[in-house]
Amino acid sequence: MRPKILFAAVTAFAISATSAMAQTVTIEVGYPYSALFDVTFKRIMPLFKKAHPGIDVKFRATYDNYEDATNTILREAVADKLPDVTFQGLNRQALLVEKGIAKSLEPFIAKEGDISKDGYHKAMLDLGTFNGKVYGLPFAVSLPVGYYNMDALKKAGITKLPTTWDEVVENCKKLRKAGFKNPLFWGWNITGNWFFQALMWSQGEPIVKAGKVNFHGPEGLKSLETMKKLFRGCNMLNLPVGDAGKPFAAGEVAMHFWSTSAVGAIERAKGDFELKTGEFPGIGGPPKGLPAGGNAAMLVSTSKDPKVVDAAWKFLKFTTSGDGAAVVAETTGYMPPNKAANELLGEFYKKNPNKHTAVRQASLLREWIAYPGSKSLAITQVIYDQLESIVTGDSDDMKDVQTELVEEVNSMLPKK
Repeated sequence: MRPKILFAAVTAFAISATSAMAQTVTIEVGYPYSALFDVTFKRIMPLFKKAHPGIDVKFRATYDNYEDATNTILREAVADKLPDVTFQGLNRQALLVEKGIAKSLEPFIAKEGDISKDGYHKAMLDLGTFNGKVYGLPFAVSLPVGYYNMDALKKAGITKLPTTWDEVVENCKKLRKAGFKNPLFWGWNITGNWFFQALMWSQGEPIVKAGKVNFHGPEGLKSLETMKKLFRGCNMLNLPVGDAGKPFAAGEVAMHFWSTSAVGAIERAKGDFELKTGEFPGIGGPPKGLPAGGNAAMLVSTSKDPKVVDAAWKFLKFTTSGDGAAVVAETTGYMPPNKAANELLGEFYKKNPNKHTAVRQASLLREWIAYPGSKSLAITQVIYDQLESIVTGDSDDMKDVQTELVEEVNSMLPKK
């Protein structure tokens, strides 16, 4: 090749490469729970890149939990270092809306036309709707379930899964006789006081009503007494959230009550025993309701470049689409909030019944309530500390615990 022709070819290639780089848009994304969602995004990203080759996604350090996710975003908002998309707990969206950090998705939804054709139904959109506008698109929805080591239960002579907490305690007695020193872990310490809310909703009551504490009555006391009965009757250890599932996966704990979100992780980590999931037991009978856990994708970008904002929307929509929701269900155990995913998962659920348990409970979905006001996160911690005192045995009179909780939380709620 002659020098002039070679120079022209090199120049043309350089111009082409520069043009391609100029067309690539980079967005930044933050999500929680590395142990749950790393495998999910590893599956989603090649699909997203194929659909949107001009968008590069830079993931920030994962949030430890939903409280950490919200605290991080609040700090980043002050420092003007927000990502473009953040995945926040369903119960923490309102705070970011109130503070003007989350952007309304209504303009983007309007441009899509009839978004319901893509599986975005009203019940799904309602989970991220505030003041009549959609701010978050649910990415993963969970409910509490029971995890059972069927080999251990058979060893203890237990032939059917428990449907009430009294039955769970009776099972603990049988399991201890069979050699299981600590037969149970019950997820009291899951983010957002989720299991406390589960016990309240099981009795048909929210933890907060009309902006006021609603665990001051018999349902609240019954919830606390149920926890004490489980902790004492099952000799439960006080394990940190990150370690709570390890003894079950190792075959040392026979019954593990946790979010359905962990099915995939436990299946990958468990030892050589038969695992079966079952519906969440109730207080004296089947639950009347259960709080919807999980998270939603929210647009928090402060970029002035419309291409960046548009790219953020494309990522947000793709991850919550039927394709994205199907990957979430397959890799975790979360329920797919997008209806289109159900068409993709029929055969999957037949082959993976442990991941279908939460779907069977879908009619019980209730709001995962965030405490109103600027002290929402602090209230979560106050309740956490009181519940931990029951686990450790430092608190034994549940009426006293209830009185202290009601007084302290009431003092932190907004005064009307």
